[in-house]
Amino acid sequence: MSLFIGVPLGDITGIGPEVTLKALAAEAESDDARYLLIGDEEQTRELNRRLNLELPLQSYDRKEQSGRFFLHNSVTEPLPSALAPGAPEAARAAVAWLQEGAQRALQHEIDALVTAPVNKESIVRAGVPFIGQTEFLSQLAGTERTAMMLLGQDEHDRWLRVALATTHLPLKFVSDRLTRDKIKLAIELAAQACHDLGLRRARIGVCGLNPHAGEGGQMGTEEQTTIGPAVAEMQRRDVDVLGPISADALFYYAYRGDYDAVVAMYHDQGLVPLKMVAFEQGVNWTLGLPFIRTSPDHGTAYDIAGQGKASPSSMRAAIRLAKHLAQTRR
Repeated sequence: MSLFIGVPLGDITGIGPEVTLKALAAEAESDDARYLLIGDEEQTRELNRRLNLELPLQSYDRKEQSGRFFLHNSVTEPLPSALAPGAPEAARAAVAWLQEGAQRALQHEIDALVTAPVNKESIVRAGVPFIGQTEFLSQLAGTERTAMMLLGQDEHDRWLRVALATTHLPLKFVSDRLTRDKIKLAIELAAQACHDLGLRRARIGVCGLNPHAGEGGQMGTEEQTTIGPAVAEMQRRDVDVLGPISADALFYYAYRGDYDAVVAMYHDQGLVPLKMVAFEQGVNWTLGLPFIRTSPDHGTAYDIAGQGKASPSSMRAAIRLAKHLAQTRR
């Protein structure tokens, strides 16, 4: 039986629907996977026509129906066709579509979930409490044992894979929220991710929090009190992990292949080097969920939405990773 991939289309006033349709058109001949697009049916059909993609989109009835590209809208009313970027209606619909996709994944109706971009600011402004898709999906799945991994390759097939010990936090809160348990979980999930990807090795490098990994306590003590003890405990569990290592050096070593994944202490510490290496190909993979979830590593890009020029590379990479993981699990 062919894989069945669910794709909530995200904020319809952003580039999510565009990059999704373009990615599916590019992937259509590579295998026989089937796709459930969760979003506004009328606007998605119109976009498909406007982009001249000619994807054979069908309304979704049941999983057993014939066809490959299906549309389903879990919001009862179609959205207006001329919404401003970040409109509250679009933001609330994006959350509803995301929830629908997660529920179908939890019910094993789909083999993987690939989520198009949403805009956190627009969602909060629309009156919906929201930190990020990772946190939202973790709550729906009833688990706190999750971590974000961002991964991608450059034009020479050199990879960076980065798991985050903390996610969407103001920088001033990172030190207080950083715990041994969070670091150990990120190490554990990063090592498991390497196995899930079929890598021959799972060597993990762990960043320090402070410049030069604290300079022996002269520029911060988190390396001695929190990060180092977490690494030591995982080493006792026979995980191939080293650290804390100064982040400015560790990413160089990882980029040249000395490490298979990096655990970063906070969002920008990990994402800045990843996006320098693989801005067009980066993928966000939520580790630890009871279902496969990937997404493109970019936002809604309101500034170019509706112009037909958004690159589908990151979304295509997210779809390919989801299919690879789903096939491996089978």
